[in-house]
Amino acid sequence: MSYATLTFWIFLIISLAGLSLSPARLRGIWLTIVSLWFYASVDPMRLAWLGGVTGLTLWAAGIWHPPYARAVRSTAIALLVMLLIWAKFSDAMGLPDPKAPPGLSFLVFTAIALIVETARRGTAWSVPESVLHLVWFPKILAGPIERPGDLIAQFPAIGIRPGLMGLGVAFIVTGLVKKLVIANALAPVVDAAYAIPSFATPVDLLVATYAFAFQIYCDFSGYADLALGLSALVGLRLSRNFAQPYLSPTVTEFWAERWHITLGRWFRDYVYIPLGGSRRGRPRQMANLMLVFLLSGIWHAGLGYGVGWGFLIWGVLNGALVIAELWVPRPKGRLAHILRTVLTFHLILVTWVFFRAETPSDAVTILMRISAILSDLPRILPTYPFTPDQRFGAVLVAMLLVLEILNQPRPLAERIAQAPLPLRWAGLYIGMAALLLFGRWQDAEFIYAGF
Repeated sequence: MSYATLTFWIFLIISLAGLSLSPARLRGIWLTIVSLWFYASVDPMRLAWLGGVTGLTLWAAGIWHPPYARAVRSTAIALLVMLLIWAKFSDAMGLPDPKAPPGLSFLVFTAIALIVETARRGTAWSVPESVLHLVWFPKILAGPIERPGDLIAQFPAIGIRPGLMGLGVAFIVTGLVKKLVIANALAPVVDAAYAIPSFATPVDLLVATYAFAFQIYCDFSGYADLALGLSALVGLRLSRNFAQPYLSPTVTEFWAERWHITLGRWFRDYVYIPLGGSRRGRPRQMANLMLVFLLSGIWHAGLGYGVGWGFLIWGVLNGALVIAELWVPRPKGRLAHILRTVLTFHLILVTWVFFRAETPSDAVTILMRISAILSDLPRILPTYPFTPDQRFGAVLVAMLLVLEILNQPRPLAERIAQAPLPLRWAGLYIGMAALLLFGRWQDAEFIYAGF
């Protein structure tokens, strides 16, 4: 069910109306029902996947009697990982396509976290609480990857609360603007240049590379804003997944604290730290960091991308940058901070080329063609015939950056929700006007729902 359709907004109204009429003890069950409705509306077979992952998770999280509990949890986690590998790499391994539903990897990550955190807690959460934690619809397609201790603790307070309604609406509006106005406006700029890099001009490739950095940011963070907003409407606060990532002064901070934050914490807590983290010397720390980024690259591969060598190279490059920063001190002073932020952005930008290009060979072609004209850019750019899409995209990106700089470290939606009433309504009206005038509603599929 697409967020850009009338069907979804009717579904949301019905969901909120049902919630407001439900007694407090049944509100969680109602949200579980509407979540299953949302997920199965496109293909009822998705319920089979959901039921399999949920059943396996509940089984593993409910076994406490030694000596079987540890073996059961390990077996369940191994089965979940194998299921994910099959779903993502069936074509590369010559196996039948299991027709995995969108968002499967986010569901599996959440399930593994639930199994591990249940073991650490010492007692299981109830079945209704665990099921709602897994299937809550705003986050099921692309996160955030919530921890049960954070989300389930809020379930007793589920309900429509005026204090959170305003915040929810603000997040929904900013999320839709990021996706439908900015990301969808940048998509044709990227697609046109990256389709056949050898035929595109170097300037078009350069513009497309910058455009993709903001396309994927607005696409992914737009979904995260929608998830936060829809959850706030029913009294739930999801974890923040993005924090002005392109204003990060280091690559390490970019991945640890600003971009897809909940996935970074998942890898930190369930892979990096169990492997020893930084406690076993620098060589072991470097190996652990590289493994985490390699796994992140593998996670993006598959699902029709084949082996996905570009994603693996992207992961290795980012791992190498984070490892290199172990010997580089953080910038001190405002000028150093600004210069390092610009450098960090462009290092990330280079790695995005391997993420977006069809093949590693295309990525190398793009980087070589761009590098060949860098020295001539001051002469070329003033007279270059930029397309209307490129000019409009540049204006949108500039406005986004200004807003992010002015509002950091808070999200824009929080600033709008906490503003005086006239400014709050002005912000919402500007966002809705942007959606009506510039929104491209025909393409509402989110990039990360495919992972």
